[in-house]
Amino acid sequence: MKKLLITASTFPRWENDTEPRFILDCAIELNKYFDVTVLVPAAPGSKKNEVLDGVNVVRYHYFPIHKLETLCYPGAIVPRIKEKKTRILLVPFLFASLFFKLLFTRKKYDLFISNWIIPQGIIHAFFSDKYIQVGLGGDVTSLNKGILKKLKKRCVEKASYITVVSKDLKDSLIGNYSLNENKIEVVPMGVNLAKFSPANRIENYFNQEDKKVILFVGRLVEKKGTEYLIKAMKDIPAKLIIVGDGPQRDYLVELANGIGSDIEFVGPKNKEELIKMYASCDVFCLPSVLAKDGDKDGTPVALIEAMASGAVPIGTNVGGVGEVINNKINGLIVKDRDENDLHLALDSLLKNDELRIKFSAQARKRAEEFDFIKIGERYKELLEEYC
Repeated sequence: MKKLLITASTFPRWENDTEPRFILDCAIELNKYFDVTVLVPAAPGSKKNEVLDGVNVVRYHYFPIHKLETLCYPGAIVPRIKEKKTRILLVPFLFASLFFKLLFTRKKYDLFISNWIIPQGIIHAFFSDKYIQVGLGGDVTSLNKGILKKLKKRCVEKASYITVVSKDLKDSLIGNYSLNENKIEVVPMGVNLAKFSPANRIENYFNQEDKKVILFVGRLVEKKGTEYLIKAMKDIPAKLIIVGDGPQRDYLVELANGIGSDIEFVGPKNKEELIKMYASCDVFCLPSVLAKDGDKDGTPVALIEAMASGAVPIGTNVGGVGEVINNKINGLIVKDRDENDLHLALDSLLKNDELRIKFSAQARKRAEEFDFIKIGERYKELLEEYC
């Protein structure tokens, strides 16, 4: 069995962590076909080596004082730097540590998948190995100036093949780097349909009594557009549950306090908790926007998981969100940065039980197209063909 190395910078730090686990879920599927190891940055409290759900996980240290290895978790690199500017000093250490880790260990592996162009893809491009590069969002749409743009161009040109999680990201890569579109394919991240299901619904799970529940799940950063959801809640007789954390939390809590609606911030949740939350809400809302630095959503895994659980989605046509939600078929698309349009959409859905039931069934049907089993099979084919 060939050995596959998957590199990433967002990954669970330990069992039942609240960090996104879509890279782990993809690795689990690929572990059926290859001997998979995932290489990710270390974090305070994480193990250097462990096995998660049958997948070998190796974490590399990137700073001599391990308790200061806070660049990647929780959240993502760019928001972590925005939250605390001094973390930018850790960036060269991260790049150098990954370089040397690959330099001394890559000969053990036959195949490579690099998730995120920055930093993983940039570092992979320094070696002669064939690799599949995966673009997931802001790594494609932002930081496209100066030396970083040159390094990103080198990465995508050297990659044997490129996958991105949305057509929007494919268009962005072709536009910014003049790539042959035949070298790039849209392969979204997927969902475990056996675990995320409407059957997990628990009535009154949020102690909402007779209120309907609107759910948001994501990092509290600009591109998620959470502030517009909070503003849209004014005079909406429902309960809004906000799952996640990030640099905008304090601002958003203050904003919510001034709205006078039933809004609860519950912090990050792990997968087992989310399985129940998605199924027990009535509407899932993701009002994504284009951030000032060019960052935007790819195809958010939270959106697919919510739809697989029967939640009715409301989103914007930013990034890959509009590629998943078919307006007025399995959910609603609203104007981005427009709390009034979002308010009207929320109000109309919450008042129409028949429409929500119809959209819910169609949302589940749409999510079935993102089954991780199919995603794993496609990556197996790509690895065999291009690496």
